[in-house]
Amino acid sequence: MKLIYIASVRIPTEKAHGYQICKMCEEFSRQGAEVELWFPARKNNIQRDIFQFYGLRNNFTIREINSPEFIKYRQYFGKLSFWLQNICFIIKLFFIKTNKNDIIYTRETEVGQVFKFKGNKIVIEIHTWPESKARLFKYLVKKFDRIIVITHKLKDVFVAVGLSGARIMVASDGVDLAQFDINVDRIQARTKVGLPLDKKIALYTGHLYAWKGAQVLADAAAFLDDDFLIVFVGGTEKDINNFREKNENLISAGKIALAGHQLHETMPLWMKAADILVLPNKGQENISKLYTSPLKLFEYMVIGRPIVASDLPSLREILNAKNAILFEPDNSKSLALAIKKLIQDSSRAQLLADQARLDAQKYSWSARAKKILEFIN
Repeated sequence: MKLIYIASVRIPTEKAHGYQICKMCEEFSRQGAEVELWFPARKNNIQRDIFQFYGLRNNFTIREINSPEFIKYRQYFGKLSFWLQNICFIIKLFFIKTNKNDIIYTRETEVGQVFKFKGNKIVIEIHTWPESKARLFKYLVKKFDRIIVITHKLKDVFVAVGLSGARIMVASDGVDLAQFDINVDRIQARTKVGLPLDKKIALYTGHLYAWKGAQVLADAAAFLDDDFLIVFVGGTEKDINNFREKNENLISAGKIALAGHQLHETMPLWMKAADILVLPNKGQENISKLYTSPLKLFEYMVIGRPIVASDLPSLREILNAKNAILFEPDNSKSLALAIKKLIQDSSRAQLLADQARLDAQKYSWSARAKKILEFIN
């Protein structure tokens, strides 16, 4: 089987979707598929190649598609620059020849339409439901052969608008078990990443977008004693600067610390350095409430540290009272109380962490790739 994964994004990127796309290519290849990854050639400040940057095996082929780059004009055209850039990439794809037996795997409906017109089998992986253009989205997606979604709630939406459930498979995101199950204790990890040994640390990894709930966690610092430290690992330069400005007083007081963007290969050390790992997603947007399947969730589970997470339907598909403490979404006081409960009850904290690690074993990337390939066939 030849599978061509086409992504209309900059790769490599510091954002999680880039890692997920490339990791799936690696795992599809390990499962026996002949894999090519196509993406637009873009100016990129990341100088390392894909395999080095993400720590992957060099077992699939890369094809960069030359197409006009409008993102450099975004200060003049705003969102129009993204639209123009994507349209030019789609047009370029239209003129590239493929074998009709090649399977096209993508996250973009426009890409799927191009190759469906050419007669290829189309598999689309979808991570959200675009409510503002739901009718058009439904029209485009219903033509594809297979649909992969990351939560059961997302599948329910597709079935509710008339798509056959038989063509839709739920495949939660995953984790590299070997990468995150490292034999490093808390003191060793803190020494390596430069975190204090005398603090009780609650740690968050990932972006600082509003719906991710990072501010909910920052606000929880006001309800924690001075021997607690909340650490944020990740974010774009712009988001980090905005977050720093908004939380300047908490940073100055030593209540929170911003580690900035770190390479994915160092994430196990940062997570091992924590006493508690936090997933503070907000409950106001459906992407957070119903559709998300965060990579960090599965990475947290393998690490062996207790997890505190928002009590949301999307997260409850994986988490429960036996492997995490769930708190009221958007409630910083409830979050702080959950953190304190785990610190005060080390036995319970260890039981939750042990169960989460056990549960994580079924969410490996290799198992996900195998499941999807079997569904495609």
